[in-house]
Amino acid sequence: MKLEHAVFLGATTATVVGAVIGNERLQQVAKPLMAPALAVRVLRRRADVDAADAGLLLAGLAAATVGDVFMIEPDDDARLVRGASSFAVMQAGYSTLLARHGARPTAPALVPRLAGWLGAAGVLRSRARTVSTPLTAYGAVLGTTSTLSADPALAPGATVVAGTALPNADRRSWLALGGMLFTGSDALIVVRRLFVRGEGGRRAAEGVILASYAAAQVLLVEGMLALGASRRGGN
Repeated sequence: MKLEHAVFLGATTATVVGAVIGNERLQQVAKPLMAPALAVRVLRRRADVDAADAGLLLAGLAAATVGDVFMIEPDDDARLVRGASSFAVMQAGYSTLLARHGARPTAPALVPRLAGWLGAAGVLRSRARTVSTPLTAYGAVLGTTSTLSADPALAPGATVVAGTALPNADRRSWLALGGMLFTGSDALIVVRRLFVRGEGGRRAAEGVILASYAAAQVLLVEGMLALGASRRGGN
């Protein structure tokens, strides 16, 4: 295991534990280390990818770090909106990188994501008007990344089921799962805010949100690095 992956795993574990037990201080120390650890991974691999790809990944992870800090307090609506805005910058960078490598929307990916986005937008408008507009806008940017990451053309040779590449040893095949986990993690943020009331349930839900978010980041970053390496003839 690379050092940056070990740091990422340790920071993620501490962040999830902090959320589940309600220790905000632990999250404040650990959570801001997650995205920078992945940025170190990008810097280590920068010789394998072109400057544009590395720049998009580093900018995205910088925005994710800002978003992570805001989202330490997920029940504060102002911080939630600022976090979503930061992650929108990250998602825009990821989408741009994927499009540079030929990713295009496919019907099997676009249709369910569009339906989910419309459903979430309706629920937010009816139950959380104060945050519905920025979160709906963020959902559109997230949906773009998730849709593009599901393009099976990004992972030649992978087994494709329902229009989606299944993960294998080729890290490019991890992209689709990463996009789906990111979508599921952010959807659970909405579910937690609107429907989960008990303190124990809210803490457990936050732990699942953070664990799935961390997995999504690793899968997407490693997948996008692999895209860049394949273009330049690297491993």
